[in-house]
Formats: sequence, structure tokens, C-alpha cells
Amino acid sequence: MPEAASQDTPSDLRRSISVTELFTIGIGPSSSHTVGPMRAAHAFAEAALEAQSPVRVRCELFGSLSLTGRGHATDNAVVLGLAGHLPDAVDPDAVPQILHSVHADGRLKLGGRVPIAFSMEDVLFSHAFLPGHPNAVRFTAVGSDGSEFTRTYFSIGGGVVVEEGAGLQIANAAVAHPFASGAELLELGQETGLSIGEIVLRNECAWRSHAETDAFLDAVRGAMLASIERGCATDGILPGGLNVRRRAKGLHGTLTARSDRAAPASVMEWISLWALAVNEENAAGGRVVTAPTNGAAGVIPAVLKYYESFVEGATPEGSRMLLATAAAIGFLYKKRASISAAEMGCQGEVGVACSMAAAGLAAVLGGTNQQIENAAEIGMEHNLGLTCDPIGGLVQVPCIERNTMGAVKAVNAAYLALHGDGSHIVPLDAVIETMRQTGDHMRFEYKETSLGGLAVNVVAC
Repeated sequence: MPEAASQDTPSDLRRSISVTELFTIGIGPSSSHTVGPMRAAHAFAEAALEAQSPVRVRCELFGSLSLTGRGHATDNAVVLGLAGHLPDAVDPDAVPQILHSVHADGRLKLGGRVPIAFSMEDVLFSHAFLPGHPNAVRFTAVGSDGSEFTRTYFSIGGGVVVEEGAGLQIANAAVAHPFASGAELLELGQETGLSIGEIVLRNECAWRSHAETDAFLDAVRGAMLASIERGCATDGILPGGLNVRRRAKGLHGTLTARSDRAAPASVMEWISLWALAVNEENAAGGRVVTAPTNGAAGVIPAVLKYYESFVEGATPEGSRMLLATAAAIGFLYKKRASISAAEMGCQGEVGVACSMAAAGLAAVLGGTNQQIENAAEIGMEHNLGLTCDPIGGLVQVPCIERNTMGAVKAVNAAYLALHGDGSHIVPLDAVIETMRQTGDHMRFEYKETSLGGLAVNVVAC
């Protein structure tokens, strides 16, 4: 099967990316398969209402959105989006009732305003891959006069949506310290005397005030920690049919009852618990932070919680710096490769999150820019080739446990880098390019299609 071309172009290397694009608050289970399609459906509903008087809408899912769409709740996501809901605003607890009403009534309010006929049979699954990206969705609105209004969108990773033919509709900003590679980032640090996180925070002033950026990062931190708390307090069976039991609540009880909370083995278990909690929330459709994706949403929160719980002298400013530094690394992966598992496999999700988290932790532990870059490189180097092969198309097995591995590996990478002087054989830019090449050469069966790996060697029952 031919590979779909990436949406990235050489000109994208110079586009400035904000932390508000990289970190977004939404719902699970997937940024590319749930959050992105919901945003696309919402955008289409608004466009269709402006263009005509729709009486019916149909939706066609293509490629990876089709192959794993049911397991990722993509069909439900497009219904929510068409009905006027967005992932950062919809109440996760209200979603079942919203969907039930559509099923029962055979109608929805397009854009939350105009009633139209609609049933789940209007959501079609096609295993064909469209040129442009493996994650494609096409909407068609039928007007009262029989006219049709059609738009196609690509969900390119991290919840970002591109309309076919329109390109990425995000305004570029003239930032103070632009960079498009790890090498440029290190050069900027040498020229300005700023840390990597400080460079990011200075650049954010092109979009908003410093205080507003701090408030945004505090909100991201709060949402991350809230997802940990909810995950640690909730048990039961995850939806989807695999009968996966939530484990975070039980593990939390076990660890809390221990007397020596800071024993080395216990620390590792706490990190695993926090990642587990977030990704169980994600799998249940709960509120999480896309960081940089939902499938990898537990890695950075777990490392952030480790910093705040176990690192002496942790401060709110330190938490912001951890997130800002992690964002710098995420920008590089978005510019130079992809964070879409449908393009890169899971190395583009958990691998990137591990690299980001390692850099962020190294920064707040006092690392130099060279050590931070080294930590990011280590975090990815040992995730190269990681496939995306979810059993049953669900973001559960191996996705949930994979986040625990990514979080523990990120902490290890940070400390390993701090034991060196920042010099190393493989630069971050080289490992990002290697990830991109590996993703390009990876068979499509291993890129979020559930047609290879564990997905076909383990019976989903």
C-alpha cells in the first residue's frame, strides 16, 4: 500500500509554534482519532451552515481513522463535533447522554443550532488511504434543494487539523529567537545566555504577555495533575470490549500504605502509577492534556509529578520551566518529523513524549542546554522503531503500560545526561531525522492500523 505524504514541507521548518498548539486540554482516547476529527466536524458544521441550508450530513472516514476508528471512538467524535461540541469544552460525563439522544432521536442540531436528520449509518468507514495523510475524514452536507457541500480534512497529529487544499491555518509569529533545529537552539543559548526553556518563554511573548503564558502553563499543569488524581481514584472496567481492568486505584492504595515512600523501587512505581492513572483516564474518554498526543498523555504528567513530589526545592516556576523546555523539544519533532502515530508509529507519540519529558526534567534538575539536548536525544534514541499496534484498535493495550515505560525511561535519560558534560555521539537532530526515516520505512500495518504486531497476534476478546 502506498504511503501517504506528510503535510510538512521545508517552509514549515521556519514556522513558529506556540506552547498553546503543542499542549491542549481535551478528552480521550486519541488526539488524532478523537480530538482532531471532532474539531474537523465542528469546523465543517460551521462552514456548511454558512454555505447552504443542510438537511442531512454524512461522514466518511479513511485510512487509519477508519481502521481503528471504532476503537478510538472516532465515530462518536464526529457526531459530537457536528453537534457543536469541542474537545476542550465538552463535559466528558455528558458525552454518553449527548450520543444517546442522537441515537434515539435520529437527529442532531448541526453546529448546536439547526436540527437535521442523522444516524450512525451516516458515518462510513473506508479502508482506502487518501493522498495527503493517513488520517482523513470527508464530510458532505446535503441541502434542501439536493445540492451537496463537501470538505475533506486531515488529522495530522496532536489534535491539529488541516483542510485539504488550505494548508495549516495557524498564523506565523515573528518570535524573538526563532529556531528550527537542535543545533540552532544550542547556538541561541550560547549567543543569548538563555536556557532552552527561557528561549521558549521569550518567544511566547510574540503571542501574549508573559503573565498569560504563565497562566496557560499553570492551567496545563493543573489539568495534568487532575487527570492523575481522577485516575488514582477510579476503578472498574475500561470501555471497548477488551475488559481491561483499571489498576491505578489499587496500585495507589498499595503504594500509599508503604512506610518508605522514597525507596528507589517505590519511586519507580510511583512514576509508573501516575502515567498509568492518566492513560486509564484517557482510555475511558476522560479529560487529559494532549502532550504531545493523547496516546502519550501520561508521560509528561508523570515526570512533572515526580519533579514536584521527589525533587527537593521544586517550585511552580520550575514546573513551568519543565513544560516550556519539553515544548521546545516537541516543536522540533513537529517541524522536522511528525507526532502522528499513523505516520511514525508509536515512536512519534510515546517516543516523542519521552524525549520531551527527559529534556524538561534535565532542565529543572540544573542541566546545561547541552545536557538537556542530550537527555532529549537519549529519550528518543531508545524508542526508535516503536510500533503502534493497539489491540482491537483501542488505546489500551499496549498503550497504557507503554506510557509507564516512557515515563520511567525519561527520568532515567535525564539523570544519565546529567552525569555527562553534554557531549555525545548522536545529536538530537540526527535522532529526529532517524525517527522520521524509520517512520517512512515502517510498514503501514504497524502505524495505527491494528493490522500488525500485537493487534493480530493477541486475540481481542
